[in-house]
Amino acid sequence: MKTNPGRFFEDYRVGETIAHAVPRTIKMGERALYHMLYPARHALHSSDQFAQSCGLPFSPLDDMIVFHVVFGKTVPEISLNAVANLGYAEGRWLSPVWPGDTIHSQSKVIGLKQNSNGKTGVVWVRTTGFNQHNDPVMSYVRWVMVKKRNGDAPAPETVIPDLAATVPADALVLPRGLDFTNYDFTLAGEPHRWGDYEIGEKIDHVDRVTIEEAEHMMATRLWQNTAKVHFDATNRPDGKRLIYGGHVISLARALSFNGLANAQLVVALNGGSHAGPCFAGDTIAAWSEVLDKADTAVPGVGAIRLRLVAHRAETDAFVLKAGDGKYASGVLLDLDYWALMPL
Repeated sequence: MKTNPGRFFEDYRVGETIAHAVPRTIKMGERALYHMLYPARHALHSSDQFAQSCGLPFSPLDDMIVFHVVFGKTVPEISLNAVANLGYAEGRWLSPVWPGDTIHSQSKVIGLKQNSNGKTGVVWVRTTGFNQHNDPVMSYVRWVMVKKRNGDAPAPETVIPDLAATVPADALVLPRGLDFTNYDFTLAGEPHRWGDYEIGEKIDHVDRVTIEEAEHMMATRLWQNTAKVHFDATNRPDGKRLIYGGHVISLARALSFNGLANAQLVVALNGGSHAGPCFAGDTIAAWSEVLDKADTAVPGVGAIRLRLVAHRAETDAFVLKAGDGKYASGVLLDLDYWALMPL
């Protein structure tokens, strides 16, 4: 058989390394499409002149473009037969990606656990994206629920990886040359700097966006994410196509501009959960909570740790968990990340 049905749960082995096919050269076309789909507005990713005033040679590609491309490379081997992408941990952006760079991905299986129904299991992988010089540009752990090919296949030995709750602030990698001492708050769009935010502060980002089927399909194809649940309406019992979780992340990040316009660069992904399924027609809102702050050794630059929550518009802002400790109905995304902000 020459076609590839994708991997099923019983095809994975802890310790194996998977080299993902089809490297991709990313240019300004991807940036233009990204800014059209999500309306991304952070100045450092929008203007060469602004980036140069911050010590960089020109504007790097958006952090989430890098995430989507690295992630998309992994789908045929990791999540083509996924039921759901469950979470993230230990994510770090390791080097800026510039227009014209070529990205490829590699994953290592670090955990397996069959579910009690015997029909699915959870696979943990650590994925690293590399540029054309074979320098790592980002790394993260994710875990995904995958169908079994044969329900009678024996369960593998359970291995659940021990993952860090957060990326330590001293492990953040800041772009070489970055300097916010001459930061232009007017051009950035908001006056709020690192010192204006307090740990525990919550921000309702006010704006909303309704997810359209066509835009989601365009975006998911753009990132070469071929998971069946995003395209094939017969793949789910309810006949719906599941919205790619990364699409929700980018929409929420774009919405967060209103209140966090100066959180210019995402440098780490501490953790994240796709708390509920998202479908076309859902209207998305977002809020953030300041979890921590840290100094850096870079002039004028502070690190801020943020929780970003995306939810359906009918769910109130600042609602996260229900009384039973589970995510409240309508919560779609709970993301914990570090960003860089001017002092």
